[in-house]
Amino acid sequence: MSNARKGANGTTADCAEFQEQLPKLFESGEDLSTQEHLKTCENCSALVSDLEYIAQQAKLLLPIHDPSPAVWENIQTALKKEPTPTK
Repeated sequence: MSNARKGANGTTADCAEFQEQLPKLFESGEDLSTQEHLKTCENCSALVSDLEYIAQQAKLLLPIHDPSPAVWENIQTALKKEPTPTK
């Protein structure tokens, strides 16, 4: 391990710095396996692995294709044709 000081939760200052940069690294689409910190830190490596798994699973929740604009137009047209409910 590096000479960085350990925090209260057992992480190092290097971990804190890496984890602070993590959102930007994910957004960039960069291959995180090239990050030096991950080569030596089991905690951050496990964190990145978990986050990548969560991101992959989240993609499965999204629809594969958005409906075409014609679908939305048909829905709007059908709604306009429906009679207004009376009380």
